[in-house]
Amino acid sequence: MAELFTSEQRSQSRGVPDSESILVESRNNAWQSCGSDGFLIKPLMEDSTKGIRTWLMKVEPGAFSPMHDHVEIEQIFVLEGSFYDQNQTYGPGDYVVRAPGAMHSAGSKDGALVILFYSPA
Repeated sequence: MAELFTSEQRSQSRGVPDSESILVESRNNAWQSCGSDGFLIKPLMEDSTKGIRTWLMKVEPGAFSPMHDHVEIEQIFVLEGSFYDQNQTYGPGDYVVRAPGAMHSAGSKDGALVILFYSPA
């Protein structure tokens, strides 16, 4: 199965800074669709040339995504609520890392807020 969440460059995100720092005031950015119902993102940083992206993701209550994979390493840190895959349910403070190509599902019964990091293998 192909990549579920799209990784196209978005106008509200920023690339890797050439020097110093870049501030992204995510509270001022609207939630965006990422290609799967019930999963909304706020891109924080994306650099397609380096193959990296960092997103805040809001998973709406009842949202579910069937088995899929990603070409990158996927790291998930749960900030609020609960998030589950085919193995178990994760809560605030839980961290999951997936190998490129690792098949997994994703969903939330009551809603969740997570931060996602994608990077090349």
